[in-house]
This record gives sequence, C-alpha cells and structure tokens, in this order.
Amino acid sequence: MRRTWIVIGIMLIGLANMGHWSHAAGEQQVGDAVTVPVEIVADYIHSVIEAHRTFYTIQVVERMQKHGKMVASENWRTKHTLPLPVQLLKEADELGALTGSKIRYRLIGLWPINKQNAPATDLEKQGLEQVQKHPEQRYGSIVSVGDGRFFQAIYADRAVTQACIGCHNAHPSSPRKNFKMNDVMGALIIEIPLEE
Repeated sequence: MRRTWIVIGIMLIGLANMGHWSHAAGEQQVGDAVTVPVEIVADYIHSVIEAHRTFYTIQVVERMQKHGKMVASENWRTKHTLPLPVQLLKEADELGALTGSKIRYRLIGLWPINKQNAPATDLEKQGLEQVQKHPEQRYGSIVSVGDGRFFQAIYADRAVTQACIGCHNAHPSSPRKNFKMNDVMGALIIEIPLEE
C-alpha cells in the first residue's frame, strides 16, 4: 500500500512539473516581461469581441425589435436605426485603426450578403471552410499583408439569435436562405501584427 502511494506521489509530481514545463514552453521571458503566444492573444481578443457582439445582438437589437421600439438596418445612419451587428463590428474595427491599433478584425462568409465580406484570399477561404467543418477549432496561419506579417486567426461565427437568422434568410441579396440557430454563418478573422 505504501509503495502505491509513493508511485502516485511521484506521478503527481511529474504531472505537476510537466504542466509547469508546458506552461513555460508557451511563454518566453523577455527581461522582466512575459510574452504570451500570439494564438492565446488571438483567443483572448476573440472572446472579448464575441461577448460584446453577442450582448449587442441579444440585449439591444433583438430586444428593441421584439418590443417594437427600434429596428436595426443597413442604412442605420440615414434611417436613424440601430446598426446591424456586422456594422457594429466594422465600425469598432475602423475606430480602433484610428487610435493606432494594428490589430484588425472583420467578418467573412461563404454566403455573404455584402460581397465585401467574401473571403479575400485562398487562405481565408480555406480557413472559412475549416471552421465550417470544425467550428470549435480556431484556424490560424501567418500571412503577409502589405509590408507586414500577421498572425491570422479565423473563428466560426454562429447564428446566436433569431434576428441573425431572419435577416440573412430574408435579405434579397442573401445567397443562402435556410440558416438555423447555431449554424455557422461565416467567420471572424483577427489579424495580429508580428514584430520582425
């Protein structure tokens, strides 16, 4: 019995050390600062963007439309309506760029209502197809954009409310009109600059 506890103890110490080593392998010490792998940074950014967008879609757009108070529309500036969730994301990205942020993000889809939201490269199309098949997994790669290199992370973008589904299924320019709840409607791309 004592030998069993010793073996279990050695295994636990080994597992603890392996966890420490794998944690240390994912980080690099730079002076007093600790760097975080770019994939983890992308995951953090994604979770914040998704939380904001989901909250806006459910608690603002869908709620206001259900109560007949205000609708969201493509021409929100001229019609004095709410911006669509895709427009909220686009506006936030553009405001971030104005503040000097080099991190960019946008939505793309295989069936975009707005052709500007189609994949811009073969790599984006490949990533979009991958997250369509495996929505729980991030698709990441290093890409060149202009003079810079970026880590590009692509995440599945799911239908989270009936408002999303209704808009896409009813829009006259929509190439697909049979979305259901939790379907992957497209993808969110996050591009993080890499230092040379």
